[in-house]
Amino acid sequence: MPTPTRGFLGRRRERDPRLPPGQYDVGADWPVLAAEPTPRIAPETWSITVDGRVENPTTWSWDEAHRLPPSEYRGDIHCVTTWSKFDTRFTGISVDSLLEVARPTAEAQFVMATSKTGYTTNLSLADVTGGKAWLVWEFDGRPLTPEHGGPVRLLVPHLYFWKSAKWISKLSLLARDQPGFWEQNGYHDRGDPWRQQRYQGD
Repeated sequence: MPTPTRGFLGRRRERDPRLPPGQYDVGADWPVLAAEPTPRIAPETWSITVDGRVENPTTWSWDEAHRLPPSEYRGDIHCVTTWSKFDTRFTGISVDSLLEVARPTAEAQFVMATSKTGYTTNLSLADVTGGKAWLVWEFDGRPLTPEHGGPVRLLVPHLYFWKSAKWISKLSLLARDQPGFWEQNGYHDRGDPWRQQRYQGD
């Protein structure tokens, strides 16, 4: 048997191209992270409002939201705490469906997403339109659990997951950007995983 060459440790494992820099594959797990206590919201009491720089401010109840065209996301999600989860499947409605009714004005450039708990996160309007964001109430064919943002959470999967506000209750369209909860505490205003935009200045 030939002796191994010094320093040779075997074949190098290739990095999954779906992993953004600094991330690892969490596998079957889905860590639960929250900045506030988990609320218990009965679906029949839930509603979503779109207001601010829109021509037609509108509120949808649970039943009314479910009458909008259904939409599904299949793909990956990425958390700022460095885990990524592949091949997820969420069901709900596209944010585009809500904005089609609310009709953003020409001044609308940004969105403040607000949760039932008061948590906020800011996004550009471009990051939640064009089939890039959803309101979701099912994960892998089952109702979204409260720990993961149920009954309904915002889903913006191309950004770090703190932008996908749990227990979503309102989307306010703004003319100017305003920092949300984590953004006021040093997190990046956009949060692109592929650019490692974790903190202000990244």
